Amino acid sequence: MTEPAELATPRPDGMPVRSTPAPPPDRESLDLARRIVEIAEDKKAADIVALDLSPLTTMADYFVICSGGSERQLDAIADAIVETLRDERVRPIGREGVAASHWVLLDYGSVVVHIFTPPERDYYGLEKHWSEARTILQVQ
Repeated sequence: MTEPAELATPRPDGMPVRSTPAPPPDRESLDLARRIVEIAEDKKAADIVALDLSPLTTMADYFVICSGGSERQLDAIADAIVETLRDERVRPIGREGVAASHWVLLDYGSVVVHIFTPPERDYYGLEKHWSEARTILQVQ
């Protein structure tokens, strides 16, 4: 039995190459990612980046990655995102990590938010790991 074309030629990272482009993410996901960026920016998050993962994976359409300078700021950013979106009738599927671990993740299904302190952000290197993802928003 022969392998489908998309499985025959792996990418340099070992993952299969898609023979057809992935469908574009829905507009609601993009609007949610943009809203999360706005809320994080209002709480003075640093180095905010929104990545379009839709052509690369089915786990989420977008990652929003940002940094906070202290445990208190990580909590403030995460809490503001959750509370503001809850007021707008959008609830997270889950929340992982705590500010004391210097990393908080908010899962909104199509959008996953990573809030790090700068050393942890450098350590995990999500932007490098997902370097094939298109940057749709970047706030310094």
